[in-house]
Amino acid sequence: MFQVQDRLTFHNIGVVGTGAMGRGIAQIAAQAGCTVHLFDAQPAAVEAACAALRDTWDKLVAKGRLDAAQAQACRDRLIHAERLQALAGCDLIVEAIVERLDAKQDLFARLQDIVEPSTVLATNTSSLSVTAIASRLRTPQRVAGFHFFNPVPLMKVVEVVAGLKTDAAVVQRLATFARELGHTPVLAQDTPGFIVNHAGRGYITEALRIAGERVADFATIDRILKDQLGFRLGPFELLDLTALDVSQPVMESIYHQYYEEPRFRPSVIAAQRLAGGVVGRKVGEGFYRYVDGQAQVPAEPPVPVVETLPPVWLSARAARRAELLSLLHDLGAHIETAAQPSAEALIVVAPLGHDVTTAAAQERLDPARTLGIDMMLPDAAVKRRVLATNPATRSDMRAAAHALFARDGKAVSVIRDSGGLVTQRVLATIVNIAADICQQGICTPSDLETAVTLGLGYPAGPLTLGDRVGAACVLEILSNLQALYGDPRYRPSPWLRRRGALGLSLLHPED
Repeated sequence: MFQVQDRLTFHNIGVVGTGAMGRGIAQIAAQAGCTVHLFDAQPAAVEAACAALRDTWDKLVAKGRLDAAQAQACRDRLIHAERLQALAGCDLIVEAIVERLDAKQDLFARLQDIVEPSTVLATNTSSLSVTAIASRLRTPQRVAGFHFFNPVPLMKVVEVVAGLKTDAAVVQRLATFARELGHTPVLAQDTPGFIVNHAGRGYITEALRIAGERVADFATIDRILKDQLGFRLGPFELLDLTALDVSQPVMESIYHQYYEEPRFRPSVIAAQRLAGGVVGRKVGEGFYRYVDGQAQVPAEPPVPVVETLPPVWLSARAARRAELLSLLHDLGAHIETAAQPSAEALIVVAPLGHDVTTAAAQERLDPARTLGIDMMLPDAAVKRRVLATNPATRSDMRAAAHALFARDGKAVSVIRDSGGLVTQRVLATIVNIAADICQQGICTPSDLETAVTLGLGYPAGPLTLGDRVGAACVLEILSNLQALYGDPRYRPSPWLRRRGALGLSLLHPED
């Protein structure tokens, strides 16, 4: 059951904009005990929003989450504001209008002549500068970001964003109010993407880059990242759910606001699909096709039938070599122990950050018989093994490796050569961007972890994910990726470098 607060930081709030975000904010505020004045430039939109909210409360009564008296009280606290001037008595205004800087600036310029000087003005913007929104006001000190996530009642995190001139007391009052609404506040400095949209760039943009290199198809990349890192949705499933007409403009906005920072570089693949209207689930076609709302996911290739497996020779430089030897033994492989492989052996390497080609060249191995396996994470910690060929790998060796590593029933994906394969480069990119968010002082490490787990639904915060493999391991992957691709997108953050050098947790605070 919902709990009405006896003492609220804000009692009379105005919500401007009646889309999904405005409705959600109005709902949780009314449920907490606030009087909510709902305004939209289109009066019919307010009527529709009020009707939708009344229906929502009726459904909550039917589910036993509200009683009839509470629902009626919520309805009584919801007021249709017919004119903007009706918000004059509000002590907080939250705007949730179109994501255009000029529109938000104009709205707040009008409001400052209507409301009291003490009224806090909050913007629910997801990607625009709070400082820029407040820049035309006489008192920019009272403007802050108050960024909720959709659907507001279910997504229990809100970014409280301080603009360049925002009063610290305003930030604290909004953070307290967020808790009164049943949400968890995270504090952020004004920066492109704030915390969640900023931190989320690594998962999506690196997956798009991997697909753009034809390392694997969309479904395979999704399967790997779900089964190896524990994400609920693969990156392409996620893009189809959010829709490219929403996601691609955010990717481009953050990239350009950071003056073409390579870490945030968008993908031609996504831009082309957006231009073609292939934006996701809501139109029936995105990275997947949808029939009756169900994604049509291609079946996985079957495990090859190989009657006689070749002996296996394992590189001395393989990551987690002892664990990999134990795994090969458990799988029944005939393991060669000589310093060099025999002429018949399947050669296995396990690089970190390098591709299979580089690993084979460094050790002067026969590339036709060489495959790689991702051993960044312990085999027991993953639900899927990932193998990678190089351009010279023979088909019989590929089939033999696939059959061998699938012997115990664990799923196996075989991909083309890639620096860092799939999981390594996605994890390293996520961790590196998160580390740089901390380096810039955008938020605390703790708030970063909270924002990402609650706002993006990651299996753990990005710094925690980095700690699971160790900062030194992430550094090695990034350094090798940067050397292989010559791309500054992989340059390690100073935050990450220092903690890796000192053997510290990525969550280690600085006094």
